[in-house]
Amino acid sequence: MGGYGHAATMEAGWMGKPVTGRARLVAGLAAVAGLMFGLDIGVISGALSLIAQEFEATQLQQEWIVASMMLGASAGVLIAARLSFVWGRKRTLVIGAMLFVAGAVFCALSGSVGTLIVARIVMGLAIGISTFTAPLYISEIADARHRGAMVSVYQLMITIGILLAFVSDALFSYFDAWRWMLGVVAFPGVVYLIGAAFLPASPRWLMMMGRRDAARRALLELRGQAGGVARELAEIDAQLRGQTRGWALFRDNPNFRRSVLLGIMLQCIQQFTGMNVVMYYAPRIFGLAGFAEHARLWGTASVGVVNMLATFLAIGLVDRWGRRPMLVCGLLVMSAGMALLGAMIRMGPDPGGQQAMAVGVLLCFVAGFAFSAGPLVWVLCSEIQPLQGRDFGLACSTTTNWIANMIVGSTFLTLLDRLGQGQTFWLYAGLNALFVVLVLLFVPETKGLSLERIEHELMAGRRLRDIGRERVPGGVGPA
Repeated sequence: MGGYGHAATMEAGWMGKPVTGRARLVAGLAAVAGLMFGLDIGVISGALSLIAQEFEATQLQQEWIVASMMLGASAGVLIAARLSFVWGRKRTLVIGAMLFVAGAVFCALSGSVGTLIVARIVMGLAIGISTFTAPLYISEIADARHRGAMVSVYQLMITIGILLAFVSDALFSYFDAWRWMLGVVAFPGVVYLIGAAFLPASPRWLMMMGRRDAARRALLELRGQAGGVARELAEIDAQLRGQTRGWALFRDNPNFRRSVLLGIMLQCIQQFTGMNVVMYYAPRIFGLAGFAEHARLWGTASVGVVNMLATFLAIGLVDRWGRRPMLVCGLLVMSAGMALLGAMIRMGPDPGGQQAMAVGVLLCFVAGFAFSAGPLVWVLCSEIQPLQGRDFGLACSTTTNWIANMIVGSTFLTLLDRLGQGQTFWLYAGLNALFVVLVLLFVPETKGLSLERIEHELMAGRRLRDIGRERVPGGVGPA
């Protein structure tokens, strides 16, 4: 999400030229897919306590109700990596949309903890397929001028989906309607399914399959004009000639292994900041701060508002401030926020100023994540993987994201019980401080660098944190 989805920055002047052809439909698909992803991340936070009451769920069962979706998502990424190559991006998106609808209905009709966990795994499969395939499809089907904007819409709609999930949870809570909280995702799922069914196949995938005439027709349909199609086909040809299978490159090239391991490290950093603890258990955290039942859910909605607004901040600043400074700043804010929140919860609920301060600290933590580790980890993961092994590298990092997400979701309540409430938040504060050190030691500053330069310096063995820097005498060796 959570660590959630892929992020990209707006391209300057993207609104200066209108989108032609069926590319508008692609932008609509991006928005709906991101919205559904955000809804699925957010809905469980408000529904969990009601589910626990109805089914008399134990603490361990509650953790697995949350974590089962991430288990399904990690499997969904691996499935999508294969399906999107063999069957194509479009068909894989249709499969994901069908699973979204089926999973939402299955969740709403569940009659026990066991069936709900299975239903959440199905929903997780849909999310894993979507998080891998939708950004890949969009990046391949959009023209260069509008690609950044379209992927950015996808990211923004994830945060809007989370906000809508939190608001709908708060509204349905007055009727104890947890089944509606989970089942409402089926409605945008139907829209997503219809849209995906009528999309053209990815021209790049068609070229990979040797179907050049079909790729030309798809590009003409997408662009709405013949100019530039031949040049675009030639560029795709050139890319495909340079590609090597990812596993073979990982096995044989230590420099590619460094980029894959860096992507894995970045995804672990993103998940173990503790942000998804807030996403999945925000009402519980507000309860620890002394808030009443409905106030907890409206407080959770404020988390969604801050998360969405701070994402705009990331889009506006990432290409001016750079990746490393924003990551370090965000991690420091998150470390301080978790430390202060732990201290306040340890002192006990206070209906006065301390309670308001706890809310402020939590929202600062959310803002710190949303303008740093949330979007920038995905930016870096896409930038540091060389073209020859990009699909393999992204599959590894995305799978890591969901496995780490599952670990976080399935351990939070246990940590509260074993370590204590304050100490659990202090643990996450310490992890965020550690992550600052890891960023300074290993993460390159890729602001303003072409992908070709990043790849050249990486594959030449330059130390990771020195990629993009001006060379100094004696400064050699991999990190």
